[in-house]
Amino acid sequence: MRTQKKQLPLQTLSLVAGFMVWVILSALMPFIKEDLMLTENEIAMVTAIPVVLGSVLRIPIGYWTNKYGARKLFSISFAFLLFPVYFISLADSYIDLLIGGLLVGVSGAIFSVGVTSLPKYYPKERHGFVNGIYGAGNLGTAVTTFSAPVIASQIGWQSTVRLYMVLLAAFALLNFFLGDKNEPKVATPLGEQIKSVYRNQKLWALSLFYFLTFGSFVAFTIYLPNFLVSHFELDKVDAGIRTAGFIALATFFRPIGGWLGDKFNSFVILMVVFAGMTISGILLSFTPSLTLYTIGCLAVAISAGVGNGTVFKLVPLYFSKQAGIVNGIVSAMGGLGGFFPPLMLAFLFNLTGHYAIGFMALSQIALASLIIVIWMYYQEKLSLAKNVIDHTAEGIMITDVKGMIEKVNQAFTTVTGYNAEEVIGKNPSVLRSGKHGDAFYKEMWKSINETGFWQGEIWNKKKNGVIYPEMLTISPVKNEAGEIKNFVGIFSELPAKNK
Repeated sequence: MRTQKKQLPLQTLSLVAGFMVWVILSALMPFIKEDLMLTENEIAMVTAIPVVLGSVLRIPIGYWTNKYGARKLFSISFAFLLFPVYFISLADSYIDLLIGGLLVGVSGAIFSVGVTSLPKYYPKERHGFVNGIYGAGNLGTAVTTFSAPVIASQIGWQSTVRLYMVLLAAFALLNFFLGDKNEPKVATPLGEQIKSVYRNQKLWALSLFYFLTFGSFVAFTIYLPNFLVSHFELDKVDAGIRTAGFIALATFFRPIGGWLGDKFNSFVILMVVFAGMTISGILLSFTPSLTLYTIGCLAVAISAGVGNGTVFKLVPLYFSKQAGIVNGIVSAMGGLGGFFPPLMLAFLFNLTGHYAIGFMALSQIALASLIIVIWMYYQEKLSLAKNVIDHTAEGIMITDVKGMIEKVNQAFTTVTGYNAEEVIGKNPSVLRSGKHGDAFYKEMWKSINETGFWQGEIWNKKKNGVIYPEMLTISPVKNEAGEIKNFVGIFSELPAKNK
């Protein structure tokens, strides 16, 4: 039990360490570009390249975590990262930075470890908050973005990079000795897991949402330091501090997003998130003054942080048996969401001389996500209503205003013997037993019209000809204008009586 309690702080701190390494190139880029004389396009590629492996590897790492456990995945990943970090410290060319940056992407891929491992230790109603706490490991990017330029101004960027090797060695050992050796394992083959989820629309909707929320976080993290220096002519350390503020705010709101997802409807939370990002993108597209630009960036930080936490509340909710692979796919899409924007912004700036189109694209993707999440919200409500109808113990029959049957549930079939296909489009008179005269039915509809419902005992006939008694309630269903659109009959069979 003690070992299990250590996993949340241990894995969260491990993510902090991993993300500290993941953004080392973007944080030090103002120093590196002067030393190696990089062009703007080369800068964009070097700062974005760690996101590639950090995204693609999240899929197998999520799967391997289920199979081998977080202890092994964290330990091996940190040990492996010692090589590319040392290689970057020796880099003297653009190609060296690309190679080292690509391999450093492993430090971003370890995100899949915790979101797959930690939910195993907590009940579902706490998954949003727990994954939000773990996701606060994003703070590692703020630590590096703030501290690395300060240290580099004193000892140089190469020596600063080498300091991270101590951090990596420490966390490789911490996970090896303190990780849970008895973590529950899931050995379902990777291909089987992918086949079971890839056609699920919710998977790709969640991937889009995380592509936007986490992608925005990553993109702004790697894009802001150099942009603030080159566009607003800020000091390198000042640019690092401002970027660290963006990261800290987004990180602070991530567990809040998870908590909100636990307490309220996650789709409503995401509606607010995407509405905020839509407005922020429009504001940034006009390349305003530093003050307005700061407001726009902070609004993106809050929206991205809340969105990140909320999305990972939904993953274990919908995919409890395939959480490893789904966490990997969704988080990979989020990582890729951070790879393309810096490249696109650099390309558009070279083409047009400003960033307006790039930020407007952000607002439009956010708007599209808002529309999708509204659609999912109402689909969820319809799905709930359908599940209630399909799984209730009483028979249910829904007719249109003309009395033609539109829907029945399984309990209707169990009681009457009629399948849905045999009665849909027909009048309920198919069930009449002949034991009631016209006066009985006239009195029934009079009660419905005057009181809004009818309830009583009635004799009906099953498909096999057996006449049986049932307790029936008939109610009209009205739209917002007060017009009757349907009638609903709910019934249950009564014990047999003398006929």
